[in-house]
Parts: sequence; C-alpha cells; structure tokens
Amino acid sequence: MNSCIVGLQWGDEGKGKVVDILAESSDIVVRYAGGANAGHTVVVGDKKFALHLMPSGAVREGVTCVIANAVVLDPEVIIGEVEGLAERGIDLSGRLWISENAHVVLDYHKLEDQLREDALGKNKIGTTIRGIGPCYADKVGRSFAVRMGDFRDLKVLKEKLERILPYKNKLLGALYGADPMDVDPIIEKCREYAEKLCPFIKDTTEFLHLAIAQGRSILFEGAQGTLLDLDHGTFPYVTSSNSSLLGMPSGCGVSSKLLDRAVGITKAYTTRVGEGPFPTEQDNETGDYIRIKGHEFGTTTGRPRRCGWFDAVAVKYSATIGAVDEIAMMHLDTLAGIKELKICRAYRVDGNETTFFPCNLDRLSKAEPVYDIMPGWDEDLSKVSHFDDLPLTAKNYVKRIEEITGKPITVIGVGPKRSETIIRS
Repeated sequence: MNSCIVGLQWGDEGKGKVVDILAESSDIVVRYAGGANAGHTVVVGDKKFALHLMPSGAVREGVTCVIANAVVLDPEVIIGEVEGLAERGIDLSGRLWISENAHVVLDYHKLEDQLREDALGKNKIGTTIRGIGPCYADKVGRSFAVRMGDFRDLKVLKEKLERILPYKNKLLGALYGADPMDVDPIIEKCREYAEKLCPFIKDTTEFLHLAIAQGRSILFEGAQGTLLDLDHGTFPYVTSSNSSLLGMPSGCGVSSKLLDRAVGITKAYTTRVGEGPFPTEQDNETGDYIRIKGHEFGTTTGRPRRCGWFDAVAVKYSATIGAVDEIAMMHLDTLAGIKELKICRAYRVDGNETTFFPCNLDRLSKAEPVYDIMPGWDEDLSKVSHFDDLPLTAKNYVKRIEEITGKPITVIGVGPKRSETIIRS
C-alpha cells in the first residue's frame, strides 16, 4: 500500500508521530518537499527524536528513507541528524537515499534570508532564517544553483561556486550593504559535505519506481502544512514550496494515481507560527492555556506558536484540494480542562457567510469566524485507547468536526508517545 501524510493546517500538526506509526507497515518513507525549516517530533517510549530533514521513518528499524528532488537540503543539518541518530544506535547506512537533484542550502542563502527579513521590518514574512526561500529562488532562477549531484565532482562544484559567490556578493552588497563572503571557506565546507554525503546520493525517482514495480509499500511524508503551500496557501505568509498533497507528484516524481491512501493531519485546535491572518486565533488566556498545555513551541526555532480554536473551514479546504481520504487528529488531550470549546464552521466576509476557505490575503483578513459552541471535558485522555472510552463530550467534539469536514477521523492522538494513540480504522 502507498500512502501520503500531509498537514491540513499551518504546519506543526503532529505529522512525525503519524508517519512513525504508519511506517511500521511501510518499506520506504519519502520526504517530498521543504527544507530544514520543518520540524517533526517522534516520541518512542522515553526517547524523543527531533527531526528536520530526515524522514520520520528513520527511527523504525529496516525502513528505507528517501529525501526527494523538491527538498532543499542543508548539508550541515542532514549530517548532524545522521550522526546524531548513529550516536543513539540508529544506523542509516544503506537505508538513506538523497536525490541527486535536490538543491543545496549554503551559507550565502542563510545570509540572504536574514538580510531580507531585517530589511522588511514590520512587513517581514516570519521565516525561520534557514535559507530556504533564497535556495528555492536560485532553483527557479536556474543560473546559480547547486544540487546534490554536484558533490560528486568537486572540480565542477568549485567552478560553480566561483561563479556564484561574486554574483551573490554584488547582489547582497548593493541591496543590503553586506560585507562580501569569501568563496574558499564555502568550497572547503563542500569538500567535507561531499565526503560524508556522497554515499547517500542516488537517482531517487528511479529508485522509487523500481520499488513500486517490486510491490514495496511507500509512505510519502509532507513538511509544513497545506495552508503554507506556495500556490494554495495564505500567500505571502507561506513557505517556498508546495507543501500540500498537490506537491507530492512533482516533488518526488511519483503520480498521486499510485496512492492507495491519503491521510490529512490536524490538531484538535489550530496553531500557526510567523505572520499572517489567523481567523480563530485566541490571543488571550485560552490561547495561553493551549500553548502551555500543548507545548506549542517550534521544534526548529523554539518560537511560541499562535493558538486558536479549531478552524473547520480551513481544514475542509485543505482536505478538499488534497483529496484526502481520512483525518488523523492530534492533541485532543490538550483541550481537557477548557469548559467551553468552539469550532469554526463558517466565515462571514463582507456580510456574507461562506464555508470555502478564502486563501486570498485581503478576504481572509476580513473573515469573521462563525462558531459552534460545545461543552468540554476535564478527564485525562492519555490512558484512553478506544474511542468508545472517551468522555461523551470529547466524542461529540470529534464527531462534529467529522460532520463539518466530511472526512472520517480515523486516528486520534491523546498524548505525545507512540502508544498514546486511538486507532479507529
């Protein structure tokens, strides 16, 4: 069976946990987009793994991990993750493959990211300053890009960098007054990267299609969330890649027709990091309660996340454009202790009610949430393993979200651990 896991909100939904669970029955896990600005957390027993580029299936013994074409790869991060996992007894030799066509994030991308955000001031996008956007810009521009396959020939790579650095220095100097960067340290770093990463480089598109022909089970893992998709999210407050399920085919070269199952991930509430409209945001005691109880701080940056009520309009939109079959809802346990819960079932925009998410920035900024109000619960859910054993109010909350989104909720997270999960189907 081939499956795809994708976030249906603004990222941070808990994809890492769900990928880890489904990886148990998968041969291969594929990361198809994004960069080290993503953060997936997997908790196995008392062990916590924070991954940024590495597919979450890495912590499952025997699972092959693939980083596909559309990922922009920071060599320092992936080397750190490989070595960090090795120190904890997880060997990725022979079971990690990185696309030769994945583009590479280097020091000048990170500098450009920081300078651009600083220059934007109050109009900043809210990036993680990981160089992701500038790297994707170079990819689209085509003339000044480095790809993983370039590490195989250091002479050619050196020639490329000796063309790229003078251009970048002129650009960043003219726009931001930046001091010029020296090419030699970057070339030396790339030599070190090549030595450690060349054994992992492969034509991953060929590898995946051979695996499909052999009947192997593949799990495709998204990064960030659908509402951060470059083309279908809340532009310009988005990431620089197609983070929705729509990005999977182009990201790894495997058609969505070959999927048997598409699972959308949500939280039982809504969060987002960075700038941009957030109709159900609760910048108050309720938002603070959710943030503290749900440990809502970024895996990659540590930034506190903005928190609010469950936005079923946004989730239904993401599920619709991604054609997901089912929903996995995480963090239901976090809502325990809130007397009255709200679910946004519609927006009111310019006096008209709509149930279709307006990702256009002007219209979304005007959106007023229309809420269903439901009673909460006080019980600790972390020991609950069957849906029927949940408090009645918790079951009704889940069922109401199913009704509004039109999708079954088949997996429910009631705690961070692998074991703290209710499987309904």
